[in-house]
Amino acid sequence: MTISRRRVRAIALKELYEYRRNAAIFGTMAILPLIFLIQPLIQVFALPASAATALRHEHTLLYLLAIPVLVPAVPAAYAVVGERLQGTLEPVLATPISRRELLLGKALAAFIPSVAIAYGVFALFVAVVEMFARPAIASAFIRGPELLAQLLFTPPLAAWSVWVGIAVSARARDPRTAAQLALLLSLPTVVVTTLIAVNVIPATLLVALVLGSVLLIADFLGWRAASAVLDRERLISGIT
Repeated sequence: MTISRRRVRAIALKELYEYRRNAAIFGTMAILPLIFLIQPLIQVFALPASAATALRHEHTLLYLLAIPVLVPAVPAAYAVVGERLQGTLEPVLATPISRRELLLGKALAAFIPSVAIAYGVFALFVAVVEMFARPAIASAFIRGPELLAQLLFTPPLAAWSVWVGIAVSARARDPRTAAQLALLLSLPTVVVTTLIAVNVIPATLLVALVLGSVLLIADFLGWRAASAVLDRERLISGIT
């Protein structure tokens, strides 16, 4: 069965409208990135210019990779359980739309704004550092490899979080429980990015290639898992 872009877009737009109406989802997507800006900003403005040499051996900027991991978890966790809560899950599942189209539409609705937020917050952070931090600290803090890592790893990290959130949402009965569980399951990924940021795991090209490969495999497995749990018959039987 071919995938209809029109139906996928309709599902995605419907989900985005639901996010806008839900203050809890909108607030969480806005607040989480701001929380993760605090620690890097404190470090940037508190360090003296003499610390620039030592700062070049750290990778604190990678701390912001937690944003594309955590931000998509909440909207993705609302994808199915939110329909169940509103009593619209059965009508949605009864519509003439394939499971792949439904899954893709819901995944895109969580993925696109989350990646946009992650890139936007990161760009804002870089702009603030460049404009207001000491020049020596700014040049030591913002370097090419870290910028490239942010650009390349943000989409697959967000995709992994989306698949986890949707899989949890299809099994959960309460949106709050689904969001908490999705965030909890995303924490191991945050731990890895944080360990790299604080130099516990070396930020080398080999580590980047290995983690990138593992992340792509995890995205594929996450997509398969989300497809398996988003089973029309199983979900309808769960309603009845």
